[in-house]
Amino acid sequence: MLQRFCLWKWLAVGIAIATILAGCLAQNDEDCKLARTGPPATIIPIDEESRNGTVLVDNMLIKGIAGGPDPTIELSLKDNVDYWVILDPISQRLYLNSTGRILDRDPPMSIQSIVVQVQCVNKKVGTIINHEVRIVVRDRNDNSPRFQQQRYHVAVNELTPVGTTIFTGFSGNNGATDIDDGPNGQIEYVIRYNPNDKTSNRTFDIPLTLSGAVVLRERLNYEEKTRYFVIVQANDRAQNLNERRTSTTTLTVDVLDGDDLGPMFLPCVLVNNTRDCRPLTYQASLPELTDPARVNPISVTPPIQAIDQDRNIQPPSDQPGILYSILVGTPEDYPQYFHMNLTTAVLTLLKPINRDLHQKFDLVIKAEQDNGHPLPAFANLHIEVLDENNQKPYFTRSMYEGFILESSPVGTTISDNQNLTSPLQIVVLDNDVEETRDPQLHLFLNDYSMIFTVTQSGITRYLTLLQPVDREVQQLYTFSMTASDGVQESVPVTVNILVIDANDNSPTFSNISYNVKIYTDMRPGEGVIKLTAVDADEGPNGQIVYEILAGDQGDFIINDRTGLITIAPGVVLSVGQSYALTVKASDSAPPAQRRSSITTVYIEVLPPNNQSPPRFPQLMYSLEVSEAMRIGAILLNLQAFDREGDPIRYLIQNGDPQQVFNLSQSSGLLALGRPLDRESTDRYILIVTASDGRPDGTSTATVNIVVTDVNDNGPVFDMFLPKNLSVQEEEANAFVGQVRATDPDAGVNGQVHYSLTNFNHLFRITSNGSIYTAVKLNREVRDYYELTVEATDRAVDPRRSTLTLAIKVLDIDDNSPVFTNASYTVCVPENLPPGTVFLQIEAKDVDLGSDVNYRIRTQEALQYFALNKYTGELSLLKSLDYESFSDTEATFTFLVEAFDSKGTMPPGLATVTVRVKDMNDYSPVFSKKLYRGMVAPDAVKGTIITTVSAEDHDPPGTPASRVRYKVDVVQFPYSASIFDVDENSGRVVTRVNLNEEPSTVFKLVVIAYDDGDPVKFNTTTVEIAVLQPSVIPRFTQDEYRPPPVSESAPKGTMVAVVTAAALNQTIVYSIVSGNEEDVFAINNRTGVISVKKSLDYESVKSYDLRVQADSLQVVRSNLRVPSKSNTAKVFIEVKDENDHVPVFTKKLYTGGVSEDAKMFSSVLKVKADDKDTGNYSAMQYRLIIPPIKDGKEGFVIEAYTGLIKTAMLFKNMRRSYFKFQVIATDNYGKGLSSKAEVLVSVVNQLDMQVIVSNVPPTLVEQNKDQLIGILERYVQDQIPGATVVVESIGARRFGDGYSEEDYTKSDLMVYAIDPQTNRAIMRNELFKFLDGKLLDINKEFQPYLGQGGRILEIRTPDVVANVKKQAQAVGYTEGALLALAVIIILCCMPAILIVMVSYRQRQAECAKTARIQMALPAGKPATTAANNLYEELGDSTMRGYAQQEQQQLLRPSLLRPEELSMESGIDPGQEYYGQDYYSYEHGYELPQYGSRRRLLSPSGMYDEYGEVVVENDGGYYYSPHGSTAEEWARKKRIKLIVDPEYETSSTGEDSAPDSSQRNRLNNPNIQNNINGNIYIAQNGSVVRTRRVCLGNNLKVTSPVRLGKQFKKLDKLAVTHEENVPLNTLSKGPSSSDKMNTRPCSVSFASSTIGAENIVTKPGGSKMKSTEEQESVVDNEDVKEPLESHSEHTQSDEEELWMGPWNNLHIPMTKL
Repeated sequence: MLQRFCLWKWLAVGIAIATILAGCLAQNDEDCKLARTGPPATIIPIDEESRNGTVLVDNMLIKGIAGGPDPTIELSLKDNVDYWVILDPISQRLYLNSTGRILDRDPPMSIQSIVVQVQCVNKKVGTIINHEVRIVVRDRNDNSPRFQQQRYHVAVNELTPVGTTIFTGFSGNNGATDIDDGPNGQIEYVIRYNPNDKTSNRTFDIPLTLSGAVVLRERLNYEEKTRYFVIVQANDRAQNLNERRTSTTTLTVDVLDGDDLGPMFLPCVLVNNTRDCRPLTYQASLPELTDPARVNPISVTPPIQAIDQDRNIQPPSDQPGILYSILVGTPEDYPQYFHMNLTTAVLTLLKPINRDLHQKFDLVIKAEQDNGHPLPAFANLHIEVLDENNQKPYFTRSMYEGFILESSPVGTTISDNQNLTSPLQIVVLDNDVEETRDPQLHLFLNDYSMIFTVTQSGITRYLTLLQPVDREVQQLYTFSMTASDGVQESVPVTVNILVIDANDNSPTFSNISYNVKIYTDMRPGEGVIKLTAVDADEGPNGQIVYEILAGDQGDFIINDRTGLITIAPGVVLSVGQSYALTVKASDSAPPAQRRSSITTVYIEVLPPNNQSPPRFPQLMYSLEVSEAMRIGAILLNLQAFDREGDPIRYLIQNGDPQQVFNLSQSSGLLALGRPLDRESTDRYILIVTASDGRPDGTSTATVNIVVTDVNDNGPVFDMFLPKNLSVQEEEANAFVGQVRATDPDAGVNGQVHYSLTNFNHLFRITSNGSIYTAVKLNREVRDYYELTVEATDRAVDPRRSTLTLAIKVLDIDDNSPVFTNASYTVCVPENLPPGTVFLQIEAKDVDLGSDVNYRIRTQEALQYFALNKYTGELSLLKSLDYESFSDTEATFTFLVEAFDSKGTMPPGLATVTVRVKDMNDYSPVFSKKLYRGMVAPDAVKGTIITTVSAEDHDPPGTPASRVRYKVDVVQFPYSASIFDVDENSGRVVTRVNLNEEPSTVFKLVVIAYDDGDPVKFNTTTVEIAVLQPSVIPRFTQDEYRPPPVSESAPKGTMVAVVTAAALNQTIVYSIVSGNEEDVFAINNRTGVISVKKSLDYESVKSYDLRVQADSLQVVRSNLRVPSKSNTAKVFIEVKDENDHVPVFTKKLYTGGVSEDAKMFSSVLKVKADDKDTGNYSAMQYRLIIPPIKDGKEGFVIEAYTGLIKTAMLFKNMRRSYFKFQVIATDNYGKGLSSKAEVLVSVVNQLDMQVIVSNVPPTLVEQNKDQLIGILERYVQDQIPGATVVVESIGARRFGDGYSEEDYTKSDLMVYAIDPQTNRAIMRNELFKFLDGKLLDINKEFQPYLGQGGRILEIRTPDVVANVKKQAQAVGYTEGALLALAVIIILCCMPAILIVMVSYRQRQAECAKTARIQMALPAGKPATTAANNLYEELGDSTMRGYAQQEQQQLLRPSLLRPEELSMESGIDPGQEYYGQDYYSYEHGYELPQYGSRRRLLSPSGMYDEYGEVVVENDGGYYYSPHGSTAEEWARKKRIKLIVDPEYETSSTGEDSAPDSSQRNRLNNPNIQNNINGNIYIAQNGSVVRTRRVCLGNNLKVTSPVRLGKQFKKLDKLAVTHEENVPLNTLSKGPSSSDKMNTRPCSVSFASSTIGAENIVTKPGGSKMKSTEEQESVVDNEDVKEPLESHSEHTQSDEEELWMGPWNNLHIPMTKL
């Protein structure tokens, strides 16, 4: 017991000791562990550039004691690279050690983190624990962004649209970089305002600041500004805005000239402050009827020339040419006369012009670029047709006589009568000008031009007074007048202007007083003296009346007319008497205007005297004598008489000093003694005396002799007028000078006419000798003319003389300077010093005295170049730097202009292109000074060892920037013999198959050189070590061909495994080629090749990879050692999968089918493509078509070709359309699917047009698609989306009825489908669309139809044309038909009366029979008759073969016999049988109402002819009775349409009514409510099922009678059902028949009224007009003839009642 106690005691002590020891040991195990929780690593951040001694970790919290006398742990740093961390082991504190250096996170130090291990050694246990301390260096924004280039450059075309990104050069590493991290290193770009280029910041923008893409914000204009300097600022995105750093650069944007301006005609005179030219008119003149060969090319002033305003389009090969044409002109037939060369603008005359037809042409010239630029230039061209001396101007009268009052003021118009009531009209015409137009002639007066003038315009001209005239000075003015049209003159006409007298002169006595002696022996009545007063006026104003006012004492009287004073009768004179008579002479003007004068006659009476002197009969004699009068001719008899009869002696006392005349002294005959010369003396006044010999016996008389002229003198030019003349060029009708010739002859003999004997097409001369230019002269063509002027008089035999004038053409500034070259190109080496002359340009101005100056027009060029304004020397303002240009060709193109400093013409322009030649500024620089490489000792030739790389900082793309490599064969010749370097890539390769000792090291010197001028180079050294063969891995196979990999394989799918081995080496695998798109990845340790990116069989079908195995030792040296054994090929095939759905070529296929198309006719072909291959691209097509008729489909498709064909007939279905879907499924119908819509419209030839062309049908067939595409485009211009469909291509049909064919030409019959209406476009509209563009269509057809191929016409199809002819022929018989109709009406009147009487009788019988039948027991349940034609069956449920939705079903109501007509088929009192059921279309028969129509009695009273059944398709069918003919009846039944709530479109699509309108039929077997009523069949006919009457007096229905009714319908194309054989009578509908409540639609013909009268919806709403519906109507084909007959006969009264529809032909098109 005690032992046991001790044992337990010691056991407890042991346990306690063990527990204490374990606790101590556990305490020691906790040392070196972290006293904190969380991750084992200590991560602390620190800012870069922190000062030295910064505390990194205040306490590591490591358990244990590191200091003191009994440390339990020992702390130290491990992996303290570069000693950045200092550890205080006692305090477990870490410090930053940056003595003498800076902790910089940015390059080149790039210290982003410092990782050290704090090693803790547990001194008691001996364990070591490493605690990782990760010091993350945080970035400070201590670096500014730095652009990689000093300047950036981009060239932008001025046509670049606003919003376009024009520069992306800041993206990637090309823009600014910031070596800071995070937001401090993220770059944003903004555009800053440039004070030196104020428009740059609004013209460009950087909307995406991070990308730096520069976007155009305003439209550029090269003509306004060619260069922009955009200041781009790059800033980092430091969170503190104040700490953000920025830098800027300049982006130079050069604007390239774009084709935005059209041509302009030269010379261009700019409108003030604009760049627009003033309107320009070119001038030309042509003589009429001139042979074109004489005048072609036509000289136009100035020459027609246009230039493109965009003169600096680059490259120059893109500079468009100018095309010239005549746009419009008047007269409209100008194309017959003129043609303008398309490229040279040379104008040529095509045929002579008759000026009688055209006097001038005004044309509009168009200049446009040959690249279709939409901005043409226009100029006017005025062509004057000059007279060619075939039509002279002429006066309408040969002589004009005018009158003018001498007192008229200046400006008075000459009158044509003495009463001065109307002006003198001078009408002058020119046959070269229409009589209604002003001929614009010049009228010249050959004399008195200072007194009279003629108006200068108008057909009728008037003479007006320039100076006052005096009749007393000259009463008659006679002169000639000539009309000139500028080329020739008219025959002169004589104009006589008579000055009408005005009483402006007083009678005047010759003496103030007269002294007369008389004798006492003078008898009364004897004359004393004859007084003569002269009045220069004429007429009454000049008729003088004399009277003695005083002093006559009654002894004298005076003759008031003659002025003769005589002795008064009975007067005796006494000697010594004297008298002083006052005599007055007055004119005979009206008293108010009368003038007078007086004289005194002193008379002295003397004694008688017989010695009085002889007296002449007249005191004054006047005569005219021709200067050609012969000598000796007797001119006048001057015989006097003497009272005493003394001999008289005659003598010329005065007036003939030259003794021209001889006077006989005895006889008084005056004769011509010497020749006369009118030009020297034209008048003689002779004083002749007659004397009787006594001193006072002499008296005198005056003889006035006027010498008349003969043409004995020629015209004589005035030699004092200048003969050296001058005229300015470029002026038409400019005055040149004047000549004057005089002819001393008088009258027409002295009238001078001037003409030109040479250069009369350049000059003209007027009748007064003034010379003018006829056209504009061009001094540069000819500057001197010798003009000969001829002067002739106007005598019958004229005399002539000539004069030669020297005419000098004076120069004007009418030419712009023209450069010797239109463009200059010069190559200028870069870095030339400023002031260097590199080009001299020259321009010449053909004008005299021009001073050509030069200047630079492009403003941006002024900062680089200078142009000497006098010499044209082009020099540099500053050195050019090739590297400053960003484009591949460093060029600068600008405009220079030459102008005449003294002139006004626009400057001449030329383009100067300066190509800056790169002078190779930089040498290539290798990226390393020493390259190392390794090679296998047995490496084959071409093995790549390493790659050297050098960079040249010359501009990219220039020869100076192209770096090439070669081996220096001088320094290491052996190495150069076995190694080589690729000239372009820098790859160092083996030149030969190696066989070198391992561990050998070769040195190779590689030279990098450029192609600059001069060539610059640099060198580097390549050390190549030959490896030991044991370290080179070897693949187990040379080629690997794994199984194909599916293109749908996910990423990471293993493809293949390659294996290589080497002695004591770790293998590293890599793909060295064939994986450029990084599609595959290889595990560098295992050699597993897997999919890295998605595969696509359609893009790449196979891959050829080359893999390489290297030892880890080599890889760590960043080298690869290709050899024969360490590379292998891996061939990977991609397996195709069905990953692409079919894609139809169109989303909507549109086609058409003709009404007369046969079954299985081709309609159109669809096609779907699939990018997959094999079966995955093999299509199977199928159609999804809504039911059309009896569940049939109207179209079928060939499953594998996509050809859609018809599956039904489309007769009478024009204007209907079908819309359905086609589905394409790849993999022969087992794969992926897609669908497209198909639209097929039913057409006939009424919708078509025939395009007749002059090429064979085979050629049209070959190019059908292209031709239809052209036609379709023109139709789509009018109707977007329209489709043109080809109906047929055949030989051209012509002749009567189009019965003949011509296979050299073709007929292309087409029609077009409107996508909006889904129907064919009307034929006439299609004709308008195409015929109006026939010329344009022919131009586009030309490449496909061949040379000369074109469309001849677009005509109506044959059938339509023939129908029109027949319709016209019908019109001839209209009269006969009208007469026949009148006869028929008259004959039918008695029949109508009979029918009316029979109608009332039959109505009474019917009512009586109905009352009897109603009293009989019903054989079947009867239905109460409704008041309306149709009644609603209520909420009943109908069940057919399949459950349908709740529907509303309308059935026809039972008809009361007393309300129905038994004969006529008309229900009196009801409106729903009106004759306006249908609107009949032209060409269809109207319904013929028979006289025997039987309306059926109410349901239950008679057995029906048949019954209505419902089939699986949901349709109602009328089926004849008879169990034996049940199957036959099923085939021959008629489909009925019951429910008006549903409408069926032409595609068979149903539109259901609202669910609120649907009701169910409770009793599913209530078929008797349907049978025995009226139904409307699907084909439009009305059918009523009929019951057999229970009365014995009623006959059984004859099937023959019923068959007749169907035959009638059959003939009228209403229905195609067979005659129904009713051999047996049905007692009622079978109970097994069920109804299907599928909705149907009621279809009527096109009458809204009829529909309203027949069918109404519940609530009185009318049925929708069937005009809005398109009914697809088809009938079952007649397959079996009528074979069964009945023994019973049916009376005519019991025929199947069809109402007015028996003979109605319902149109199949639009209902």
